[in-house]
Amino acid sequence: MQIGIVGLGRMGANITRRLMRDGHQCVVFDVAKESVQALVKEGAVGSSDLKSLVDHLGRPCAVWVMLPAGEITESSIVSLSQWLDRDDVIIDGGNTFYKDDIRRSKMLVAKGIQYVDVGTSGGIWGLERGYCMMIGGDAAVVQRLDPIFCSLAPGRGNIDLTPNRSGEDTRPERGYLYAGTAGAGHFVKMVHNGIEYGLMQAYAEGFDILRNKMSDALPEHERYLLNLADIAEVWRRGSVISSWLLDLTANALAKDEALSDYSGTVADSGEGRWTLEAAIEEAVPVDVLAASLFARFRSRRDHTFGEKLLSAMRQEFGGHIEKPGLDGE
Repeated sequence: MQIGIVGLGRMGANITRRLMRDGHQCVVFDVAKESVQALVKEGAVGSSDLKSLVDHLGRPCAVWVMLPAGEITESSIVSLSQWLDRDDVIIDGGNTFYKDDIRRSKMLVAKGIQYVDVGTSGGIWGLERGYCMMIGGDAAVVQRLDPIFCSLAPGRGNIDLTPNRSGEDTRPERGYLYAGTAGAGHFVKMVHNGIEYGLMQAYAEGFDILRNKMSDALPEHERYLLNLADIAEVWRRGSVISSWLLDLTANALAKDEALSDYSGTVADSGEGRWTLEAAIEEAVPVDVLAASLFARFRSRRDHTFGEKLLSAMRQEFGGHIEKPGLDGE
């Protein structure tokens, strides 16, 4: 298939590469001209602005917007809608708030333009591992775009099917899910990221306890000098708490067990906050998710080893560079 891609950052560029690797034609745009030229050299069709990108596409077309949530995504979608025709599709693959998806979908459908939201997980590893996707929008439109999602998804790989799993939809076992109407994809991804906060916090606190077993506050005969890198490694193998996040933790500790390149200032990108808002609206208690978000807020004032590990995990899976002095998003 042919597809336009707007935004060639850490994930957008690799999404383009993975699609081209599978034979799709990609027309690309980014405000950074060097990012466009780099992908043109790899086989993409470059464009100088959003209108030029649309002009390069056959109809009906699809344009994947992979930009940070907020004003830049909003303005790009509004601009694209000026030049798109009936039955064209805008795909938002960023971390947009699901209520914004619902609003945008209504606005675009009134013009005859379709809107699909794709919660995309995979970070900087997606080119090789594939992207786990949670998709919202009109079911027929999502089905029409299936070759795109199929190419981006990890596929079944060597993961065994869940025992007693039933149903005719094989997409979830291949790494992508049709979640429902507009906003459903980003809603599922939002909760996914809220859970991610909790999992990361649990690992961070556990390793902080292990590291501090040499504390001067403890009796000398109760102190242990523990090898954190080795502990992470052994837990990866057969342990009930093994996971990809633990794999990434092991990577970080193997590079530098003291995590000396990290201050412990931990950012949050919004989804944790939105997950708590949804929990409040639904009157669902989320003690762990709330505590993990508030721990990130505290990390901007006082840092622990556990928070250094949170920063390390964020860089390992998403390429997120710690921002000194961060006091907000």
